[in-house]
Amino acid sequence: MQNLTLVIPAKHEKESLPKVLHELKKFELKKKVILEKSDKETIESIKDFDCEIIFQNNKGYGDALIHGINNIETDFFCIFNADGSFNPSEIDQMFKKINLSNSDFIFASRYEKLSGSDDDTIITFVGNYIFTYIGKIFFNLNITDILYTFVIGKTNKAKELNLSCRDFTFCVELPIKAKKANMNLTTIPSKERRRIAGKKKVSAFKDGFKILMYIIKLFFSGKNN
Repeated sequence: MQNLTLVIPAKHEKESLPKVLHELKKFELKKKVILEKSDKETIESIKDFDCEIIFQNNKGYGDALIHGINNIETDFFCIFNADGSFNPSEIDQMFKKINLSNSDFIFASRYEKLSGSDDDTIITFVGNYIFTYIGKIFFNLNITDILYTFVIGKTNKAKELNLSCRDFTFCVELPIKAKKANMNLTTIPSKERRRIAGKKKVSAFKDGFKILMYIIKLFFSGKNN
């Protein structure tokens, strides 16, 4: 997997990120950790690990991911959260699938057979179901977990999408814009683990409303927006 780079957004993840990077040691891939320059504690916590730290220009989850993707030189990238909820053992399966298929992006899903989540709540479950259903109706999206950003894809395809969402609306921007650009999207089962420490940074209602408004905006916008 030397042609794969992990993009790891890591705002205030000093407790979980070292454990995540330790798990990733056995994989031959590149790792780019994206965070704010002021996050001294997280930076200090990973000083002994083999990873590249990239400071994002602005703030936000989406900003970190866009900045990371734009700095990737390998043919493939993978969004990999720093909270421990993603299982590193699934990376190999996803990477093999994207190499053996004509897919441009592989989206992990907690709602396929042989999948699940130890970190989902009833609110996030219902919200994700609604947004995934809207994505299917509005854009004919064939993925089953639109808000789960455990994604592996072709770097050049991601850079073609002109991604611009700096907050959690990035979660829906990537698959919707990829679908509108007639790229090939595939879903693969995934088992989400309970995050290691801290609280979720996403606000179910506040960010959920932003996501809904952005989906509506994309539905009424042109093909390339």
